[in-house]
Amino acid sequence: MQFFALLTRNTEKFSDTDFAPLLPGEAEQRRTLYAEGAVRQVWNRGDIPGSGMMFEAGSDADVRHHLATLPLVKAGMMDIAAIVPLNPYPGFGPKR
Repeated sequence: MQFFALLTRNTEKFSDTDFAPLLPGEAEQRRTLYAEGAVRQVWNRGDIPGSGMMFEAGSDADVRHHLATLPLVKAGMMDIAAIVPLNPYPGFGPKR
């Protein structure tokens, strides 16, 4: 099953200089999750600091487990705004 996770940086408590030391490890962990097949796609948000991540997982709990491995989430610097389960769109299937 696929899930979309929407993440926001906690910029009210942390500055860019606070985030900077953790960004290389954040990128590396996201690459690891991608290589393992848990993450399908990652985007930077265009509206506010944060990102969107498409997951392949068995449950919401699995997604939360993967997100908990990210350095920014561990440090409380990235908030999970939403985890949305996605269902297939039936409009592209065969007409009955």
